[in-house]
Amino acid sequence: MNAMNQVIVDGCTTISQLFWHRVQGNPDKVALREKDFGIWNEYTWRDYGDLARWVGYGLKALGLERGDRCSIASEVNKEWLFADLGVIGMGGVTNGVYPTDAASQVEYLINDSGTRFYFVEDEEQLDKVLEVRENTPSLEKVIIFDMEGLRNFSDELCISFEDLLALGKQHAEAHPDLWEAEINAANPDDLMVLTYTSGTTGPPKGAMISQANMLYMAQNLQQIYGVYPEDEQLGFLPLAHVAGRMFYTFMSMESCSVVNLVEELETATADQQEIAPSIHFAVPRVWEKQYSLITIKLKEATALGRWSYEWAIRVGDKAAQFRKVDEPVPFGLSLVHKVADFLVLKNIRILLGIDKCRWLSTAAAPIAPDLIDWFWALGKPMYEVYGQTECSGIATANVQGANRIGSVGRATEPMEVTLSDAGEILIRGPGVILGYWNNPEKTAETFVQGWLHTGDVGRIDDDGYVYIIDRMKDIIITAGGKNITPSEIENQLKFSPFISDAVVVGDKRPFLTCLIMIDHENVENFAQDNDVPFTNYTSLCHAQPVQDLIWSEIEKVNTKFARVETVKKFRLIDQLLDPEDEELTPTMKLKRKVVNEKYIGLINEMY
Repeated sequence: MNAMNQVIVDGCTTISQLFWHRVQGNPDKVALREKDFGIWNEYTWRDYGDLARWVGYGLKALGLERGDRCSIASEVNKEWLFADLGVIGMGGVTNGVYPTDAASQVEYLINDSGTRFYFVEDEEQLDKVLEVRENTPSLEKVIIFDMEGLRNFSDELCISFEDLLALGKQHAEAHPDLWEAEINAANPDDLMVLTYTSGTTGPPKGAMISQANMLYMAQNLQQIYGVYPEDEQLGFLPLAHVAGRMFYTFMSMESCSVVNLVEELETATADQQEIAPSIHFAVPRVWEKQYSLITIKLKEATALGRWSYEWAIRVGDKAAQFRKVDEPVPFGLSLVHKVADFLVLKNIRILLGIDKCRWLSTAAAPIAPDLIDWFWALGKPMYEVYGQTECSGIATANVQGANRIGSVGRATEPMEVTLSDAGEILIRGPGVILGYWNNPEKTAETFVQGWLHTGDVGRIDDDGYVYIIDRMKDIIITAGGKNITPSEIENQLKFSPFISDAVVVGDKRPFLTCLIMIDHENVENFAQDNDVPFTNYTSLCHAQPVQDLIWSEIEKVNTKFARVETVKKFRLIDQLLDPEDEELTPTMKLKRKVVNEKYIGLINEMY
């Protein structure tokens, strides 16, 4: 990156410098909270700095060199963050590993990245590494965060996180100036983070994110959202994903805001109600679940309760039409809206834990515009943004005063977004990464003359708003020659509280069909409420009333599309999947290519 485009935040040109600047400038301000056994424990910037520094010194004592890769396999927790900043501060490169990855995937990631030091959350993650240790020659040490169940465990390859910190403290006493020397040695163009993108089209690729890339993204998020030291956010997304890193590590560092790390992923909803965050980013699946929660509760409500909700949402939607374009709500409507808000809408926002949010934001997958409208009607602005790991996060954004629902907003300066002759979205600017680790062919194919070829097909309107049509490789061309974008249909299907995910099929076929993954909890409740007999997940999927329920949801969606775009037949995936299954990404999305191959028999049945 040339000097003219150099990113500077508070006088710092690297993340390493900015982190230490925050530690020294705000030692007593709370940086993190983590819930443990029902109690929120606080960690100040001084605590954050001390623990990261001791991690860095501990690794240095074990032989860490600048540029060495260190992998972290854990759910979101404070140790993840301390390890991350310790590695980065000492000049290492952090690689996040999803805790749902299988042992074979762990082996691939260690070998491809050349990982020397591997952090694991607990015994479950440790077992995966020990299973493949003989096939991972670069691996030198495994550091264990949680030693529960491992008190009597002893292995030369392994060390506890506590012992690493103790080793770090000793090394710090012997070399007191080393930490700051390493921080000052960091360059903006240094590789800082490896993020492996899901391998739906071959083995995962290690996206190389530099110090400058992520410093720019922290600055970019501030420009898009406006985040302040008093802001609170909930930390629940995986830190192996670029979105989690952006929001919980680098945005909070830029803004000095507070991150509240959930106790367990299962307690996220309750933790959110307790924290009542002021800013909230989540992926579409989370917002779909929130909508489903309210939809299901309505089915159990009284007739008066349902009428009140429908009336309040209609009023909220009318008021939102003015708020979306930054115009004052007319006086009469404003009065009615205040009543609707007091009686109904505010209670829903409190239940969802979003009542104190200034804004909601969504990205990482397509979302139904109707769902964004619903949150606006509840009284909370929701902004859709767009980007990829390959541009360090966000490249386009809807913001207050410049927001078009259905679009992903306009390019965030100085990022540039344009279309190729084939309609592919191309991105250029300071967020575009260094390339793919150890993969010059894919790097040359994806990054051409400074432009990132995203693989997404889109359009850009006259005002610069970008609309994503679909992934280039996912567009369906039917036997009749009709081009169809499946994601638009799938988004509407996922709007149903009974459908968790869907894959529309129909390439070179005479009509569209669909494979559906049901929302287990909501469909199970439906079956119990309607005396539908079932013994397990498979029998639930095959029960005729459940089949009828899903078909009725499909038919509702079909009314929104032209005849050629309607789904004519469907099948339910009748095995309960989790992220360890090859069909699902770590964020619980169905992988289209894998599903099309694995369920080809089921698909052919429909034709």
